[in-house]
Amino acid sequence: MKRSASSQRWLQRQENDPFVKRAQLEGFRSRAVYKLMEINEKDHLLKPNMTILDLGAAPGSWSQWAGQYLNYRATIIATDILPIEPLKGVTIVQGDFTEETTIQMIRDLFVSQQADLVMSDLAPNMSGMKAVDQPKTVMLAELALETAFELLKPKGDFITKLFQGEGFDVYLNQLRKGFQKVLIRKPKASRPESREVYLVARHKL
Repeated sequence: MKRSASSQRWLQRQENDPFVKRAQLEGFRSRAVYKLMEINEKDHLLKPNMTILDLGAAPGSWSQWAGQYLNYRATIIATDILPIEPLKGVTIVQGDFTEETTIQMIRDLFVSQQADLVMSDLAPNMSGMKAVDQPKTVMLAELALETAFELLKPKGDFITKLFQGEGFDVYLNQLRKGFQKVLIRKPKASRPESREVYLVARHKL
């Protein structure tokens, strides 16, 4: 089957991407791992014996690296609508995060504990149309924030991906009302042409 021009461009970009090559060499599941690494280098979020909830986790590189970085001295729960291959020290919940049944499955794992860190790399299937994609992205970020407010310990931390555009400033203000400090990060592994940034919200009020 002949590939479309856009598919060919995507494949070429992947083949030439230094972060893709590095992830393959270092045994990580995706290039996204280097976004979390850089954020953690700056903000020192990961600490031994913490409980982490990883939203939009597939294929699992954030949970994979967090487990290794903490020498598997952490409780990590990862969820995605897509299947995630098993990871050492990680409990996996497969389901649609926009559905109450999936959120309830996650809640059930937090009956006797609260999260120290909620991290979200959630993103919708992109259509390429900003007017369609941006509201979907904001909706997922809002769901992630609701979950963080519910499951985080006092002074817990939250990381979420968001695209700059409509709804961004409103969301940023929501974070500032609920956390002591909010930082905007653009890791080197985020492609320069992308509007993607990560919001790091420290110390839930």
